[in-house]
Amino acid sequence: MYQHEGEDVFVIDGHVHWWDASKENIKHEGGEQFIRCFYDYHTGFTPDEREWSLEEYRKYDADRMLQDMFGSGHTDMGIFQPTYLNEFYKEGFNTIDRCAELGDEHPSRFVVNGRFDPREGEAGLRELERQKEEYDVKGVKLYTAEWRGDSKGWRLDSDEAFEYLEKCADLGIRNIHAHKGPTIRPLNRDAFDVADVDAAATSFPELNFIVEHVGLPRLDDFCWIAAQEPNVYGGLAVAAPFAETRPRKFGEIMGELLYWLGEDRILYGSDYALWEPEWLVEAMMEAELTPEQREEYGVELDLETKRKIMGENAARLYDIDIERQKEILQDDGISERFDLADQYGEEATAD
Repeated sequence: MYQHEGEDVFVIDGHVHWWDASKENIKHEGGEQFIRCFYDYHTGFTPDEREWSLEEYRKYDADRMLQDMFGSGHTDMGIFQPTYLNEFYKEGFNTIDRCAELGDEHPSRFVVNGRFDPREGEAGLRELERQKEEYDVKGVKLYTAEWRGDSKGWRLDSDEAFEYLEKCADLGIRNIHAHKGPTIRPLNRDAFDVADVDAAATSFPELNFIVEHVGLPRLDDFCWIAAQEPNVYGGLAVAAPFAETRPRKFGEIMGELLYWLGEDRILYGSDYALWEPEWLVEAMMEAELTPEQREEYGVELDLETKRKIMGENAARLYDIDIERQKEILQDDGISERFDLADQYGEEATAD
């Protein structure tokens, strides 16, 4: 558990992956373009001494992920967000079944989310039911710019997508994580436009729409939608690294989000393995607004606000009792492996 100025901060990383972009798994040139674009994002924001090689980056093993997340990464729990890209990769890029292998081994550390693509019709609805039955998913990750045959994307406000959202509501899958904002080669930026979140959020007030990457570079569009839709949240993956490399820009982003959404609707995410959480969590916790930004936006990025962003808001969406979770984590396999038990309190009692 992260310590900031002597205070505990429980960190739930709302956006992590366990991907396979090895050359053996690539079946279309788009797969090579995709992972190289990811790698450009990685090297563009990562401190020089923490950069991975491209070959490391293509496919990392479970041991490395556990070390990066929990051994050195200040992270208490992570939420897997699947990304399939079946047109590019033989076995998929980052599938729920692959993520669930780690989730099943460490159920106290990982939440495994599902996914859907409305272009899959009835078969996709049955697949969503399978994900709920086998993994009890409480959220889904959506990739509206994913290719499928001749289609280069789909809209969240379409009749077909609404059928899937109705299915999510029926199954008790309440958290809808939509990638909205940054594009990745060769996908289409306009297919990641945040505009289609508006009608979906209005039509399904019982669901939570977590807009991953806060719509960047369309931050204004996202904020104006989120301001009027109380069930829309902002996921900081991709925005968070600005805290390290462009702190003033990060302050502008946080100022806008805190002004329009408030401190209860913003979730931290590392986007691992795009970036390692160790330096990212430290940068987030050290980030401050300038005096001019505090005056302009009328908000504070203080410790209590950061506690909500770094874990408490995700805990609320996923029904995680943080105090009870500390008791469980104290004696789990990860604490034993990385000698973390003392972080969770000597007097706590685990299962």
